[in-house]
Amino acid sequence: MLRTANIGVCDIREAAARERAASTAGNRPLFYFRFGVDQALPQERRTPVTPSSSSRYHRRRSSGSRDERYRSDVHTEEVHFFAVQAALSKHKERKMAVPMPSKRRSLVVQTSMDAYTPPDTSSGSEDEGSVQGDSQGTPTSSQGSINMEHWISQAIHGSTTSTTSSSSTQSGGSGAAHRLADVMAQTHIENHSAPPDVTTYTSEHSIQVERPQGSTARVAPKYGNAELMETGDGVPVSSRVSAKIQQLVNTLKRPKRPPLREFFVDDFEELLEVQQPDPNQPKPEGAQMLAMRGEQLGVVTNWPPSLEAALQRWGTISPKAPCLTTMDTNGKPLYILTYGKLWTRSMKVAYNILHKLGTKQEPMVRPGDRVTLVFPNNDPAAFMVAFYGCLLAEVVPVPIEVPLTRKDAGSQQIGFLLGSCGVTVALTSDACHKGLPKSPTGEIPQFKGWPKLLWFVTESKHLSKPPRDWFPHIKDANNDTAYIEYKTCKDGSVLGVTVTRIALLTHCQALTQACGYTEAETIVNVLDFKKDVGLWHGILTSVMNMMHVISIPYSLMKVNPLSWIQKVCQYKAKVACVKSRDMHWALVAHRDQRDINLSSLRMLIVADGANPWSISSCDAFLNVFQSKGLRQEVICPCASSPEALTVAIRRPTDDSNQPPGRGVLSMHGLTYGVIRVDSEEKLSVLTVQDVGLVMPGAIMCSVKPDGIPQLCKTDEIGELCVCAIATGTSYYGLSGMTKNTFEVFPMTSSGGPITEYPFIRTGLLGFIGPGGLVFVIGKMDGLMVVSGRRHNADDIVATALAVEPMKFVYRGRIAVFSVSVLHDERIVIVAEQRPDSTEEDSFQWMSRVLQAIDSIHQVGVYCLALVPANTLPKTPLGGIHLSETKQLFLEGSLHPCNVLMCPHTCVTNLPKPRQKQPEIGPASVMVGNLVSGKRIAQASGRDLGQIEDNDQARKFLFLSEVLQWRAQTTPDHVLYTLLNCRGTIANSLTCVQLHKRAEKIAVMLMERGHLQDGDHVALVYPPGIDLIAAFYGCLYAGCVPITVRPPHPQNIATTLPTVKMIVEVSRSACLMTTQLICKLLRSREAAAAVDVRTWPPVLDTDDLPKKRPAQIYKPSNPETLAYLDFSVSTTWQVASEKMSHAATSAFCRSIKLQCELYPSREVAICLDPYCGLGFVLWCLCSVYSGHQSILIPPSELETNPALWLLAVSQYKVRDTFCSYSVMELCTKGLGSQTESLKARGLDLSRVRTCVVVAEERPRIALTQSFSKLFKDLGLHPRAVSTSLGCRVNLAICLQGTSGPDPTTVYVDMRALRHDRVRLVERGSPHSLPLMESGKILPGVRIIIANPETKGPLGDSHLGEIWVHSTHNASGYFTIYGDESLQSDHFNSRLSFGDTQTIWARTGYLGFLRRTELTDANGERHDALYVVGALDEAMELRGMRYHPIDIETSVIRAHKSITECAVFTWTNLLVVVVELDGSEQEALDLVPLVTNVVLEEHYLIVGVVVVVDIGVIPINSRGEKQRMHLRDGFLADQLDPIYVAYNM
Repeated sequence: MLRTANIGVCDIREAAARERAASTAGNRPLFYFRFGVDQALPQERRTPVTPSSSSRYHRRRSSGSRDERYRSDVHTEEVHFFAVQAALSKHKERKMAVPMPSKRRSLVVQTSMDAYTPPDTSSGSEDEGSVQGDSQGTPTSSQGSINMEHWISQAIHGSTTSTTSSSSTQSGGSGAAHRLADVMAQTHIENHSAPPDVTTYTSEHSIQVERPQGSTARVAPKYGNAELMETGDGVPVSSRVSAKIQQLVNTLKRPKRPPLREFFVDDFEELLEVQQPDPNQPKPEGAQMLAMRGEQLGVVTNWPPSLEAALQRWGTISPKAPCLTTMDTNGKPLYILTYGKLWTRSMKVAYNILHKLGTKQEPMVRPGDRVTLVFPNNDPAAFMVAFYGCLLAEVVPVPIEVPLTRKDAGSQQIGFLLGSCGVTVALTSDACHKGLPKSPTGEIPQFKGWPKLLWFVTESKHLSKPPRDWFPHIKDANNDTAYIEYKTCKDGSVLGVTVTRIALLTHCQALTQACGYTEAETIVNVLDFKKDVGLWHGILTSVMNMMHVISIPYSLMKVNPLSWIQKVCQYKAKVACVKSRDMHWALVAHRDQRDINLSSLRMLIVADGANPWSISSCDAFLNVFQSKGLRQEVICPCASSPEALTVAIRRPTDDSNQPPGRGVLSMHGLTYGVIRVDSEEKLSVLTVQDVGLVMPGAIMCSVKPDGIPQLCKTDEIGELCVCAIATGTSYYGLSGMTKNTFEVFPMTSSGGPITEYPFIRTGLLGFIGPGGLVFVIGKMDGLMVVSGRRHNADDIVATALAVEPMKFVYRGRIAVFSVSVLHDERIVIVAEQRPDSTEEDSFQWMSRVLQAIDSIHQVGVYCLALVPANTLPKTPLGGIHLSETKQLFLEGSLHPCNVLMCPHTCVTNLPKPRQKQPEIGPASVMVGNLVSGKRIAQASGRDLGQIEDNDQARKFLFLSEVLQWRAQTTPDHVLYTLLNCRGTIANSLTCVQLHKRAEKIAVMLMERGHLQDGDHVALVYPPGIDLIAAFYGCLYAGCVPITVRPPHPQNIATTLPTVKMIVEVSRSACLMTTQLICKLLRSREAAAAVDVRTWPPVLDTDDLPKKRPAQIYKPSNPETLAYLDFSVSTTWQVASEKMSHAATSAFCRSIKLQCELYPSREVAICLDPYCGLGFVLWCLCSVYSGHQSILIPPSELETNPALWLLAVSQYKVRDTFCSYSVMELCTKGLGSQTESLKARGLDLSRVRTCVVVAEERPRIALTQSFSKLFKDLGLHPRAVSTSLGCRVNLAICLQGTSGPDPTTVYVDMRALRHDRVRLVERGSPHSLPLMESGKILPGVRIIIANPETKGPLGDSHLGEIWVHSTHNASGYFTIYGDESLQSDHFNSRLSFGDTQTIWARTGYLGFLRRTELTDANGERHDALYVVGALDEAMELRGMRYHPIDIETSVIRAHKSITECAVFTWTNLLVVVVELDGSEQEALDLVPLVTNVVLEEHYLIVGVVVVVDIGVIPINSRGEKQRMHLRDGFLADQLDPIYVAYNM
């Protein structure tokens, strides 16, 4: 046996003696353990069990099942139940209204009964759940439990970290009950808390809505019910949404936990909070532990030299002795396998494996090869024969579960294991082979990830008889591999643990000694016989001792949960192997059965005794069945792990006076890995039972769970490690992992190993207590380290399941795991809810769970998700497949029906909010063009005065004169061509046609409209030629035109009010339009939307007078008003800029020079012609430059997405202009059609400039994907560029034809939030690509200024872009005459430096950067990069965020998110996402959106709104109208699919 060094190993007997000495000497040990059943059971439990108390007992406990970690006994501990209730009752005082999520009705209906799928009853799935008696009602208060409904109101009552409540205390429960009863007396009289009234805001939480700067009037929202809006500050009054948000704000205002100390070093570095250790946290104080040696493994003379030898012996000398009895689903014996049959059939299998597969020369299987065993859970006999057949043939069996479908949870990982083991043959039974999925040809398909297998049926009738002279070679046990047991890891991967023949034999011997097994004993086995305790006792050790195993299949347990108890009585079995859930089921089904007698049992092995929550089942079972002959000392919990096999087991004793060990431990101490005994009155305790002593022949110690394997102190929790022969030896084929697990050398504090032999990590967390008793408090796999404290998934499960109503969770199916978000673990709970639960039930249950876990474990839950019953992925035995569930959660495929996220509560490591530093004032050093040593950020386009060109139009001051000149000199030159949706010419205009049409319109205005010089005229036309003619008609008559987008005929109610408002705000004296729109304005629908009586006179230009005007108006001064440019900004403000004649001409000249436009050129324009650069290109440029404009209305692309590109190709256009919405339409609509377009002759190789007209940061992802997509059609990537315009100057930058290509830089997004520019490499973390916004136009100067101090900034510094140009607008047209805005936006001066120049402020943040490239004029090129609009930016945590950055992250989070918009409301970040998928996916998005914004932007999302496609409003330039969306959301007009309010 093992020799050990003398260091640190003590014998169990010594330990017990030392313990006694310590207690007699008066030293109080660090643990407080209670021995004796009297103290162990609470007072109320010692009363004899009467029918009424036992029925009360199972009414409380009826609930379902889970596999291993998810057993349903978890909530059976009454004391834990009381502890949870007590914790919750503390919250009663502080009612806190938390908004329930809003859900669309269709979503609610689908997730109720209709979505419920009945449990899978196919024989293979063995769903452990369906227990009869599952449907018994929840307890009422008269039955000794507490009806929570009275005292938890519909609102969640906020949660704090007050004292925590308990897990399994064994007494003190009644005290809690009395306290609760008192609470009960006062509660049900109270009213539910009402949501706060948001109609009147008090000064305490007044909401400041920042009005963006710009000219005044607010546009009516697109979503009906505009009356709900209070226009003053945008606060809607009668709205459920705003009430809920106010609730959320009020809730979040309440202090939760003391904020942590935060670090923040440099503005650049947003350092995440580093968790500081709590100075008061408990620390281990004990001495270093001593390794514990088990008793010596006795040498018994008749023990066989190997397991095969034992089989041969019993098969020949006692062939009639029963070995295994199998049961059918009625509980009748189905088949009795004798030792004789087992021996002969195993030999037959061995012979056939070795000699009948492959050929004589090339056998498929040789000794030492691996084969897999695929047998269902109801056929242990066939499995046993195959397993021993493999041992006899010296091949290595790898038992696995039956794959039911090709997509079983975890099946792929099993396939990887088989592949890595080199398995080519699968042994199976006839029935199982028939049940496997088949292809149409009858072949078994290859399962996903599996190697190609030959399926071999092991039934005797299919096998050849071995020749008489053939015998298997039976050797003594050696170090060859006997079998491989699979193990599923936390991450879902499957490993194979190899067990050698000597380990197998030694393990059987150790179990025989520890359990006192004798020949011919009867043992009842309910466990899975393919692995773990079921295999070790029911298949292996039983044969060594010629025992008789009664095997109970799960299918029988489902029908009759008492079957195993009945078999114990029937066969007078001495031993039974069960899990705590089997004891629980027996309690649930137990109905005062008189004929039960368990006095024959000498040992009830509880296989999952290592789960600390098994104690509740053991106690309850003893309590009920003590009167049926069950003795307390019979219950023997054991601890096991796939690597170390049996780790410890409680020995059966005949001495009923020696009670089991108990430890009542502080849950708070355990989170720090420290054992602290707790008084039982306190609620936050975990009561653990011992799992007996170390195995015979083994040495055990506990080491620190992470880092080097250093021995723990006596009062410290560590990972148990075992040194013995009877353990696994490796993970098959994985030498690195094997070394870390199977070859561990525990170190003493002085740094030396405690023995020369390696130990094996068991994966169990625990300690060795007094008297050498082993205690397990959890598993390494279930460990979640949150903010430096350890929490066990099982403990969290127990608390969640103890929350009333316990029956809420369907069959106790609940999964707890942690996900890593923002550099810490976050706890996620996923539970299946009962099919009949309402939304209210779900939300109440969730809020109670949050409170209970917060109180008991002092940890926040990050996400709580409820899914419909029976939808979580299952393990083969019906439990929840944890890693698969986690995977579904992370990839957004879980489809929950309810979600509650609590990031505000959990995330405590955000960077510190930024404190703004005062910037350098005017006194800063300024030398020449340098600010603080940096070149001033200023740049300019070419100087208009110095450009020599033969521009004939220059000699005219007014566009009206240019048109008259062109009509005389080139009358038949075509200026405009309008295309229809088929790509054919709908209309065209020559110079003279336009001139004559304009003259007639001028006559009409003067005669029919009776207009004077300078009167305003609204032009309400669809995009086309009429609009252009009407514009020039106004100029000829001396009127001021205003172009207005016509109302949409299908959507008059929301579009007509905007038209009406612009007409009123612009003070139009008359309105010109077409006959069709004229009728529309007078229609009944129009009358319903606006007051049609207040329209100004409406002139119909389809009916023009025939005569010419007496004279064409010529303005007296170039600075007079030419036209008004009205537009709706992204912040939903209407802005109107005044454009003078001089600015208009200068603008046209600047564009002509930049784009080199001449009469011989053709330009394709696919833009809306109502404002900004789009209007100028559509209406003005052709008249000034003489080139032909091919006009393509963007609305026509909806019916024919290829229209624009086909026109560009057909007319061989070199220059084209479009908007982002057009580009997006082409990218999405034509993505799959490039081949067919190529076939139609589409050729884009002649395009030299394709400019996106925009007033925002260039959308680099869209332009790049457009370039990539149409590269095959000849589009040169450098052709695509963007322009930049704004309210004060309609075009500052435009790429043009000459000059360097647009450049791209990468900046650090974190620095941008601090208004800094920090260039980084492409692909570095937090990098953001920014594309240059085109070249600065001729005649334009720009400078970057600090928006607050108005001081100039240096090169590569972020500031506001200011512009000085002859084509700046001359001011806002305002009815209120707001002079301060006017001068601030159009007449600003720098606070120092060049204080003479007058600048216009664009309202955009950006920076200039001098590049290495050269301009057309030989100078170094200055690139302008736009970051975003100031009035769109959001101030959060003292930092400036641009919505587009957050939106980009969110869109990447899930494939179903097509569009996203964000805005803030009362300091909460609201994220609206459009869902392209079924409504079932809506709730999947909530955690993903929250995660990605936390990870990438360090922000907590307050509200997630999931809406249909097309709800986010977009203007004609393709820009999101976020403020309009915000107003619609707050007025409850979005009809969202789901609204989640994050806590």
